[in-house]
Amino acid sequence: MTRMSAGRWVASHPVLRDVALTCFVVAGGIAGELSGMRGQTDGAITTRDVVALAIALVAVSTRRLRPAVSLVCTAVAVAVLVLVTGVLQPVLVVTLVVLTYTTTSSTGRRSGVMLAAPIAVGLYLVDAYTDTASAWSPQSFGLIAGITAAAAAGDAVRSRRAYVAAVEERARRAEHTREEEAARRVAEERVRIARDLHDVVAHHIAVINVQAGAASHVLVRHPDQARRALTHIRDACGTVLSELASIVGVLRENNDHDREPVRGLAALNTMIDSLAATGLTVERRQVGESRELPAVVDLAAYRILQEALTNAHKYGTGSACVTITYTADALTLDVVNPIAVDRAPVTSGYGILGMTERAATAGGTLDAAARPDGRFAVHAELPAPTPKATT
Repeated sequence: MTRMSAGRWVASHPVLRDVALTCFVVAGGIAGELSGMRGQTDGAITTRDVVALAIALVAVSTRRLRPAVSLVCTAVAVAVLVLVTGVLQPVLVVTLVVLTYTTTSSTGRRSGVMLAAPIAVGLYLVDAYTDTASAWSPQSFGLIAGITAAAAAGDAVRSRRAYVAAVEERARRAEHTREEEAARRVAEERVRIARDLHDVVAHHIAVINVQAGAASHVLVRHPDQARRALTHIRDACGTVLSELASIVGVLRENNDHDREPVRGLAALNTMIDSLAATGLTVERRQVGESRELPAVVDLAAYRILQEALTNAHKYGTGSACVTITYTADALTLDVVNPIAVDRAPVTSGYGILGMTERAATAGGTLDAAARPDGRFAVHAELPAPTPKATT
């Protein structure tokens, strides 16, 4: 057994420690009485010695039950024994030192001092008057010194225990906080991945679905049109596979960089062309001069327009108007499309939720609702201050 493991074993068995300490104190007291201690004792075990050893045995063995009560009772018993016999035996001094240390190490500093100080002074006066019949007895100062040193040592141990406990508690809280933060990041990453997959798949699957339907209608009579539809399907499949591969590639990265498939308003024309091939006519308007946008805003704007136009194709009459407004502090997106009579637009679900989360990720807001004039409108405002606005 190593020294560290032995120390842990002893620390985990306080009862055994008390038994060992009691045996040590009592055995030391017996040995001291029998040896004569250089003339300080009579070299024999008398009734007085038996009473002193009994006090030491009971006090040390029960010191952890009620330390303060044990200390006070022992001090009173020692004072009575000294007054009756006229001798303060060394084993009782050792017992008082042990009890003082135990009391001050298990209570607060103020409580320990309030107990140790009057006990030390009181026992000093009892021993001094018994020895010299006055308040001055240099031989009795050792009692005060022993109790004072025991109180200081006990308070130091108590302070160290409190410090270690506080450090361990802070470490436990920090670990708990790290675990919560890690769980939160995992949840956010799941939401982001789900949103990306929805944005990528939903749009292109809608294109593929429309083109497949068109191809099936014209396959026999107009093979050229069917060929064009199949070409659009192939292109859409290639695009979605490429973007899915990009997402999977990001997931396989072993670094902490939060990267996403590169998309932005620069790719808006390509997206509009793919929708036009499915029969959706998109009118694009721009207000203000275009400029370079923050990456998160650029990506959010692209994904919002992609989802909004996909919904316009699903639930509209085949046309939509996109207005992109650049202001000094923000980028505003508006997508308006007529609602088909036989298709009620979905005002809740993953599409609307995804657009709202995209806007929130960029620090902006989004509203999507049907208008009284029979149109469905998506309005998003994303903060994008110009360099002049930020200076």
